[in-house]
Amino acid sequence: MGSDARNSAADCKLGGACGTASGARADVEMIVHISADRSNATVMSIPRDLRTDWSGCHDPGHPSMPAQTRAQINSALNGGPGCSVVAVHQLTGIPIDHFMMIDFAGVVAMSNAVGGTHVCVSKNVYDPYSHLKLKEGSHTLKGDAALEFVRTRHGFGDSSDSRGRTDAQHIFLNALLNQMKSKGTLSSPSKMWGMANAATKALTVDNSLDSPSKLIDLALDLNKVPAGRITWATMQTQDVDLPGGGSETLIGPGAKEMFKTIADDQSLTASTGKKGSPSATASPVSAASVAVHVENGTEVYHRGVAIAQALIDQGFSKETDSGNGTPSTATSLTYPARQKAQAQAVAKALGLPSKAVEQGTGSQIVLLIGTDWTTGDTFPGGKPTPTHVDTQVALNGSHQQTGDTKKCATVSPYNDVIGLDANGMPTSEDHPPSSTSPTEAYALAKNVKDSAP
Repeated sequence: MGSDARNSAADCKLGGACGTASGARADVEMIVHISADRSNATVMSIPRDLRTDWSGCHDPGHPSMPAQTRAQINSALNGGPGCSVVAVHQLTGIPIDHFMMIDFAGVVAMSNAVGGTHVCVSKNVYDPYSHLKLKEGSHTLKGDAALEFVRTRHGFGDSSDSRGRTDAQHIFLNALLNQMKSKGTLSSPSKMWGMANAATKALTVDNSLDSPSKLIDLALDLNKVPAGRITWATMQTQDVDLPGGGSETLIGPGAKEMFKTIADDQSLTASTGKKGSPSATASPVSAASVAVHVENGTEVYHRGVAIAQALIDQGFSKETDSGNGTPSTATSLTYPARQKAQAQAVAKALGLPSKAVEQGTGSQIVLLIGTDWTTGDTFPGGKPTPTHVDTQVALNGSHQQTGDTKKCATVSPYNDVIGLDANGMPTSEDHPPSSTSPTEAYALAKNVKDSAP
């Protein structure tokens, strides 16, 4: 999440509108899903002006928020990041395991920590509101310039809404990720340590990500995903006219298919890195060739026997057996080296979450049933092996790109720049008499310094 809060002097100076912009809104929201087998990933943005419902929530340290009906989803952050998690989960049905939140000052600090990000723009661009001013071509953005780029709303796309800004954010983050991959940064704990340490100061995270070592583990997982298997997309929305005038942004066709794809741990890319076939993840595994030793770590009689039989009924090897295990509160699935795909097939069949699956030191796949799963054949809150989804429907209208795609931020050709008068000087007028395009604004603003060389 990206917060627009102006609670500190640094955020107030960077964001402007001090004294008039109260509270906090998550003007940037992205769900990042890394597949359980680390073969693919999806990053899905949620438009800030989407209207949806969510139940009441209370995030400790923040005011309680009552249930909301057709409210802008970015406003959930007024109840704290926990309320944003509630709103996003109830919108999408996607389990949210962790969250990260960054503010204006955090973006500046992190961009400095990584040494800048290489991006390009299709034409000269100037947005007086974000203060971004760049010549056509490539630039290395860090500090304030990086923040200006990801905040620009009146310079990219068609300049009329946040979609162009979201596309630019995907371009920026994808370039940063590829840059760190190419330098070997993500694969080196020693290189990551300084950045992870900076991140602990720049980010607000949930308790399970509150140390440099935990952030490094997450980076190592992300590094395992090939660039061509990463999909950047924006959930589909539709603008609905209101009877009294104006319009609302609501969930659009295809969005639920995208949500299902992510929730079911399915890929939106084929193994070539191009969008395409459903469930194009790891090579298919024959369930009949997979034997599992199921251990009962609960006091429920024959619990292991029941799950072993459920696996056999789903086509897994008849050599699957059961026995008593060490008492455990948490269910876990461990697998030997080179049997990750087989373990993943078991996890999908039983609806186990990715955090329950890990490589072990034994010679066979072992499922230890904990007291968090005492009834039923599917793990609580989990889903059995998913049906295929229509990736064409899931991606249609999502502005998707894969991580191996290099592209420049598209500068708007329209005369939609606001905050600049006919002489190229900033103005407090929202709609000055003489509107210009971002490229014309660049030419007019001769006395404004470029954001980067």
